[in-house]
Amino acid sequence: MRADTKINRSTRRGTRRRTVPMLRTPPLPALVGGTALALTGAIGLWQILPGHIAPTVGAGHGRGMSQVGAFDSAREGWTAEEILGHYYPGAELGQVGPTTIGVRLQAQDDATLDTYAAAGAQVAGRMIGPGEAAHLTPLPDGGASIVVTTGCDGEVLWQAATDDPYVYPVDAGPGRPPDEHLTLCGGTAYRGALGVALEGGAYRTVNQVDLDDYLAGLLPAEMQANWADQGAFEALRAQAIAARSYALAEDRYSYAQTCDTTDCQVYPGTVKEDSRTTEAVAATTGTVLLRDGLILRSEYSAAPDGGRPADIETFAVGPAPDEIIETAPAPPIPLEPTVPDPTIEALAGESVIDTEYRRIGGAESAIGAPIGPEMQLPQHAGTYRLYTNGVIVATKTLGAQVVDFSTLLQLVPGAGDQLSPSGSAEPKVTTPEGQAPTGITPGDGAQVPAHPGGPAQAAVPSHPGGPTQAAGGAPVAGVPLGEPVYGPANPAAAPGIHDGE
Repeated sequence: MRADTKINRSTRRGTRRRTVPMLRTPPLPALVGGTALALTGAIGLWQILPGHIAPTVGAGHGRGMSQVGAFDSAREGWTAEEILGHYYPGAELGQVGPTTIGVRLQAQDDATLDTYAAAGAQVAGRMIGPGEAAHLTPLPDGGASIVVTTGCDGEVLWQAATDDPYVYPVDAGPGRPPDEHLTLCGGTAYRGALGVALEGGAYRTVNQVDLDDYLAGLLPAEMQANWADQGAFEALRAQAIAARSYALAEDRYSYAQTCDTTDCQVYPGTVKEDSRTTEAVAATTGTVLLRDGLILRSEYSAAPDGGRPADIETFAVGPAPDEIIETAPAPPIPLEPTVPDPTIEALAGESVIDTEYRRIGGAESAIGAPIGPEMQLPQHAGTYRLYTNGVIVATKTLGAQVVDFSTLLQLVPGAGDQLSPSGSAEPKVTTPEGQAPTGITPGDGAQVPAHPGGPAQAAVPSHPGGPTQAAGGAPVAGVPLGEPVYGPANPAAAPGIHDGE
């Protein structure tokens, strides 16, 4: 459909009054986004009676298309284009090409990304096997620390840092089968790629997904799929066009366009997908609403009284259709699956500690030259390596972290016994006295020994979720006393990781 095609608004019906039975419940506060209700998609939101439909909770903000009005109109024979023309007078229809959209998964805020797929996946340029889980923690440089385990909380297979903070399905493209969908440990599944980002130091999880795959998950959460069986398939088509337009007009974050809650539009991943709503998405592929050639942020709500036409001049707009970036190709699949090293040793000949050491400047960095080989932390929680003026510790959750050597000596005085005669007799102090090392991470179960087999002085609690303290009761730096411990070893404890709706 051409971008300058006017919506047919010759409905010949004028303003209509509909008798719509509804439960008398207090209206919800006005919403900011284009969603129907504060609990859209939950069981019991809609009550379908013979010939009628009514929301069982409030009416939403009332701006733009009324979903109830769209249902009524579709049953009376209106097309999706007529429905949209009634609610968005003056809008035009345009067309966009295939594209992807970034969606912030708000329930995953402040948690690491822990994900797997039944068919395997790609991460950091490597294949991971079926059921193997990738645990990603965002890094300040825009990359991520990656730990791959057997299952969600099994043995560590390998660990690395990467500039590409995403896990990809084994094959690119939309409409992939369920065994290729990425599933959150303890949670639901998503089409497309899952990745991580930092926002003001806080962890964020992003679903980078084909636009129509996104709508396939969104539509049955915003409208009931069985409306198609009630003679209201055209209402589903109208909803698909409005939702596509709303999403493409969004520009909320530097790392994602939109979000997955009623702050934006409700998007629960694949859990509610239905062939009837997927058909409605496919029947409108690429179609968007425009105002003055720009994609309209077409708000909508439940509005059980049928709603009224909107003043589209009050709605925000996004880019023009020809400014939409077409779908970028996914990273190429490795020609031959890489067999992971059974330890966290060298990736392409280099361990994660070596990678971090090289990144910070090697022997020219503040921690100086290496002293001795990498050594295992107790309970196989990771590895560490001593240097002239510091130590690098590699743990499950945060990858490689530099720890000031003087701080390490405060917690583990015997660690100096490992220095070779060529080592500096008086290591530099670069951390204020009394500060705990930031590289020893709560939740790893890591203890830094004074020497191989020696006593551990910097222990963390063995029970997940407990307060994290160093020896003597001092809190570990950067972790508030009493904060719960999250990480791949205990993904179910992390906020936002749940077992679906």
